[in-house]
Amino acid sequence: MDSAPIPTWPLRQAARIITQGGVVAWPTEAVYGLGCNPYDGQAVARLLRVKRRDPAQGLILIAADLRQLADFVAPVDAAIRDKIMATWPGPYTWILPAAPACPRWLTGRHLGLAVRVTAHPVGRALCRACAMPLVSTSANRHGRPPARTALQTRRQLGRAVDMIIAGAVGGDKNPSQIRDALTGARLR
Repeated sequence: MDSAPIPTWPLRQAARIITQGGVVAWPTEAVYGLGCNPYDGQAVARLLRVKRRDPAQGLILIAADLRQLADFVAPVDAAIRDKIMATWPGPYTWILPAAPACPRWLTGRHLGLAVRVTAHPVGRALCRACAMPLVSTSANRHGRPPARTALQTRRQLGRAVDMIIAGAVGGDKNPSQIRDALTGARLR
Protein backbone atom coordinates (compact mmCIF):
# COMPACT_ATOMS: atom_id res chain seq x y z
CA MET A 1 0.00 0.00 0.00
CA ASP A 2 1.02 3.54 -0.63
CA SER A 3 2.80 5.02 2.38
CA ALA A 4 2.42 8.63 1.19
CA PRO A 5 0.82 10.96 3.71
CA ILE A 6 -2.95 11.14 3.47
CA PRO A 7 -4.19 14.70 2.85
CA THR A 8 -6.07 15.94 5.90
CA TRP A 9 -8.78 17.90 4.07
CA PRO A 10 -10.51 14.84 2.53
CA LEU A 11 -10.35 13.02 5.87
CA ARG A 12 -11.85 15.96 7.79
CA GLN A 13 -14.55 16.40 5.14
CA ALA A 14 -15.37 12.68 5.09
CA ALA A 15 -15.48 12.54 8.90
CA ARG A 16 -17.88 15.48 8.95
CA ILE A 17 -20.12 13.81 6.37
CA ILE A 18 -20.09 10.50 8.25
CA THR A 19 -20.88 12.04 11.63
CA GLN A 20 -23.79 13.92 10.01
CA GLY A 21 -25.31 10.69 8.67
CA GLY A 22 -23.69 10.56 5.25
CA VAL A 23 -22.32 7.69 3.18
CA VAL A 24 -18.69 7.80 2.00
CA ALA A 25 -16.56 5.53 -0.20
CA TRP A 26 -12.81 4.98 0.22
CA PRO A 27 -10.07 2.56 -0.88
CA THR A 28 -9.54 -0.57 1.24
CA GLU A 29 -7.13 -3.50 1.09
CA ALA A 30 -8.65 -4.93 -2.12
CA VAL A 31 -11.64 -2.87 -3.31
CA TYR A 32 -13.38 0.41 -2.66
CA GLY A 33 -15.41 0.34 0.51
CA LEU A 34 -18.70 2.04 1.24
CA GLY A 35 -19.35 3.09 4.80
CA CYS A 36 -21.11 5.16 7.39
CA ASN A 37 -21.57 5.72 11.12
CA PRO A 38 -22.46 2.37 12.77
CA TYR A 39 -24.33 4.13 15.60
CA ASP A 40 -26.72 5.83 13.15
CA GLY A 41 -29.51 3.45 12.08
CA GLN A 42 -30.77 5.87 9.44
CA ALA A 43 -27.31 6.13 7.88
CA VAL A 44 -26.99 2.33 7.83
CA ALA A 45 -30.46 2.00 6.26
CA ARG A 46 -29.44 4.51 3.60
CA LEU A 47 -26.21 2.63 2.88
CA LEU A 48 -28.18 -0.60 2.49
CA ARG A 49 -30.58 1.12 0.05
CA VAL A 50 -27.65 2.51 -1.97
CA LYS A 51 -26.09 -0.92 -2.12
CA ARG A 52 -29.45 -2.71 -2.56
CA ARG A 53 -28.40 -5.15 0.13
CA ASP A 54 -30.69 -7.22 2.34
CA PRO A 55 -30.41 -5.91 5.93
CA ALA A 56 -30.61 -9.50 7.24
CA GLN A 57 -27.13 -10.21 5.82
CA GLY A 58 -25.36 -8.07 8.41
CA LEU A 59 -22.40 -5.80 7.86
CA ILE A 60 -18.68 -5.46 8.60
CA LEU A 61 -17.17 -2.86 10.88
CA ILE A 62 -13.61 -1.70 10.35
CA ALA A 63 -11.57 0.01 13.05
CA ALA A 64 -8.21 1.66 13.56
CA ASP A 65 -7.60 -0.46 16.66
CA LEU A 66 -9.29 -3.01 18.89
CA ARG A 67 -10.49 -0.36 21.37
CA GLN A 68 -12.84 1.10 18.76
CA LEU A 69 -14.73 -2.20 18.62
CA ALA A 70 -15.39 -2.49 22.37
CA ASP A 71 -19.01 -1.22 22.20
CA PHE A 72 -19.92 -3.75 19.52
CA VAL A 73 -18.38 -7.12 20.42
CA ALA A 74 -18.54 -9.25 23.55
CA PRO A 75 -15.29 -10.15 25.31
CA VAL A 76 -13.63 -13.38 24.21
CA ASP A 77 -11.06 -15.51 26.00
CA ALA A 78 -7.37 -14.71 25.71
CA ALA A 79 -6.57 -17.54 23.27
CA ILE A 80 -9.16 -16.33 20.77
CA ARG A 81 -8.12 -12.69 21.23
CA ASP A 82 -4.46 -13.64 20.63
CA LYS A 83 -5.37 -15.58 17.46
CA ILE A 84 -7.26 -12.57 16.12
CA MET A 85 -4.62 -10.02 17.11
CA ALA A 86 -1.97 -12.05 15.27
CA THR A 87 -3.81 -11.17 12.01
CA TRP A 88 -4.49 -7.47 12.72
CA PRO A 89 -4.08 -4.94 11.39
CA GLY A 90 -4.70 -6.71 8.15
CA PRO A 91 -7.21 -8.00 5.62
CA TYR A 92 -8.78 -10.51 8.01
CA THR A 93 -12.37 -10.12 9.12
CA TRP A 94 -13.49 -12.08 12.16
CA ILE A 95 -17.00 -12.89 13.31
CA LEU A 96 -17.14 -12.24 17.05
CA PRO A 97 -20.08 -12.55 19.43
CA ALA A 98 -22.01 -9.29 19.31
CA ALA A 99 -22.24 -7.28 22.51
CA PRO A 100 -25.76 -7.16 23.99
CA ALA A 101 -26.07 -3.48 23.02
CA CYS A 102 -24.86 -3.99 19.44
CA PRO A 103 -27.53 -2.65 17.06
CA ARG A 104 -29.42 -5.29 15.06
CA TRP A 105 -28.97 -3.15 11.94
CA LEU A 106 -25.31 -4.24 12.04
CA THR A 107 -25.71 -7.95 12.79
CA GLY A 108 -28.77 -8.63 10.65
CA ARG A 109 -30.04 -12.15 11.35
CA HIS A 110 -26.75 -13.19 12.98
CA LEU A 111 -25.66 -13.42 16.62
CA GLY A 112 -22.14 -12.33 15.74
CA LEU A 113 -20.64 -9.25 14.16
CA ALA A 114 -18.00 -9.15 11.43
CA VAL A 115 -15.10 -6.88 12.46
CA ARG A 116 -11.65 -5.98 11.16
CA VAL A 117 -8.80 -3.76 12.28
CA THR A 118 -7.84 -2.50 8.85
CA ALA A 119 -4.30 -2.16 7.60
CA HIS A 120 -5.20 0.25 4.81
CA PRO A 121 -3.93 3.73 5.70
CA VAL A 122 -7.04 5.55 4.43
CA GLY A 123 -9.44 3.34 6.38
CA ARG A 124 -7.35 3.60 9.55
CA ALA A 125 -7.03 7.37 9.23
CA LEU A 126 -10.76 7.74 8.58
CA CYS A 127 -11.65 5.66 11.65
CA ARG A 128 -9.32 7.85 13.70
CA ALA A 129 -10.74 11.07 12.22
CA CYS A 130 -14.27 9.90 13.08
CA ALA A 131 -13.15 8.54 16.49
CA MET A 132 -15.16 5.36 15.91
CA PRO A 133 -15.27 2.21 13.81
CA LEU A 134 -17.09 2.44 10.50
CA VAL A 135 -19.48 0.25 8.59
CA SER A 136 -17.52 -1.01 5.60
CA THR A 137 -18.96 -2.99 2.72
CA SER A 138 -17.81 -3.19 -0.87
CA ALA A 139 -18.70 -0.17 -2.99
CA ASN A 140 -21.04 -1.74 -5.51
CA ARG A 141 -24.68 -2.61 -6.02
CA HIS A 142 -25.35 -5.99 -4.43
CA GLY A 143 -24.45 -8.79 -6.84
CA ARG A 144 -22.25 -6.63 -9.09
CA PRO A 145 -18.43 -6.69 -9.12
CA PRO A 146 -16.88 -4.46 -6.45
CA ALA A 147 -15.35 -1.19 -7.59
CA ARG A 148 -11.56 -0.97 -7.47
CA THR A 149 -11.20 2.72 -8.33
CA ALA A 150 -12.90 6.00 -7.46
CA LEU A 151 -14.18 6.24 -11.04
CA GLN A 152 -15.71 2.75 -10.96
CA THR A 153 -17.34 3.67 -7.65
CA ARG A 154 -18.83 6.85 -9.16
CA ARG A 155 -20.05 4.95 -12.23
CA GLN A 156 -21.79 2.27 -10.16
CA LEU A 157 -23.21 4.38 -7.35
CA GLY A 158 -23.46 7.83 -8.88
CA ARG A 159 -24.60 10.62 -6.61
CA ALA A 160 -26.01 8.20 -4.04
CA VAL A 161 -22.64 8.51 -2.27
CA ASP A 162 -21.90 11.80 -0.51
CA MET A 163 -18.14 11.63 -1.00
CA ILE A 164 -15.52 9.38 -2.58
CA ILE A 165 -12.00 9.55 -1.18
CA ALA A 166 -9.65 8.96 -4.11
CA GLY A 167 -6.70 6.67 -3.54
CA ALA A 168 -5.14 3.35 -4.36
CA VAL A 169 -6.58 0.11 -3.06
CA GLY A 170 -4.14 -2.25 -1.40
CA GLY A 171 -2.52 -5.14 -3.21
CA ASP A 172 -5.03 -7.81 -2.22
CA LYS A 173 -6.82 -9.42 -5.15
CA ASN A 174 -9.89 -10.47 -3.15
CA PRO A 175 -11.96 -8.88 -0.40
CA SER A 176 -10.96 -9.73 3.16
CA GLN A 177 -11.10 -13.29 4.36
CA ILE A 178 -13.92 -13.85 6.87
CA ARG A 179 -13.56 -16.40 9.68
CA ASP A 180 -15.65 -17.32 12.69
CA ALA A 181 -13.48 -16.52 15.71
CA LEU A 182 -15.04 -19.21 17.90
CA THR A 183 -14.89 -22.13 15.43
CA GLY A 184 -12.14 -21.01 13.05
CA ALA A 185 -14.40 -21.83 10.09
CA ARG A 186 -13.69 -19.83 6.94
CA LEU A 187 -16.86 -18.19 5.67
CA ARG A 188 -15.34 -16.28 2.73
